Amino acid sequence: MTKTILIILCALLVLPSMAFAERVKDLASIAGVRANQLVGFGLVVGLNGTGDKTSFTGQSLRTMLRELGVTLPPGVEPGSKNVAAVSIHTDLPPFMKPGQTIDVSISSLGDAKSLRGGSLLMTPLKGADGKIYAIAQGNLVVGGFGAEAGDGSRVTVNIPSAGRIPNGATVERTVRNAFNVGDHIILNLHQPDFTTASRLADSINHTLGKGSARSIDASSIKVNAPRDPSQRVPFLSLVEN
Repeated sequence: MTKTILIILCALLVLPSMAFAERVKDLASIAGVRANQLVGFGLVVGLNGTGDKTSFTGQSLRTMLRELGVTLPPGVEPGSKNVAAVSIHTDLPPFMKPGQTIDVSISSLGDAKSLRGGSLLMTPLKGADGKIYAIAQGNLVVGGFGAEAGDGSRVTVNIPSAGRIPNGATVERTVRNAFNVGDHIILNLHQPDFTTASRLADSINHTLGKGSARSIDASSIKVNAPRDPSQRVPFLSLVEN
């Protein structure tokens, strides 16, 4: 019985130190290494009469047909209930290379009742600088649906006018970041705090040697790092953990 009590007491003494152990990667992120937002405008086709009737949808359809070699007579609007104008948006993670794929979200811009069963036509996705970083296309996955009766009653579950395309965009351009710039890196705390910044710098100095890191303010810690990328990657792996 006494032996069991001693084991329990030892476990209680160890648990607090384990509970408060945090990795650097859980507390901070590397400055300049972040995701970038992309957005685009496109057309979803193949809808079962649930598309929109907005003027810009007709204009966009006319422009697309012209680019594909189909010329409509003047004054003829290509109205179709099977087409919907949509916005496409996604986040481009850091270090993504051309040829890799990312998920995209699709949202109706007009009065389309549902995007279920639709397919997004090839759409460029641009960053804040106006450059194209990815191309999106594919079949939508829509979680919501709606039903309408002849007496005007309607039932809608979730949001049928929005959906996603898993791996629906292919990256075309790499976004530069500050990972390989300079002889140091900056760690930014997720929650700025003077005590945490000081302790984090002390912990890194204890592991890597005195003078390896210093706190700049309540949010940032400057860490000396090798310039060679082949050395910087394992170095940051050590610091993160």
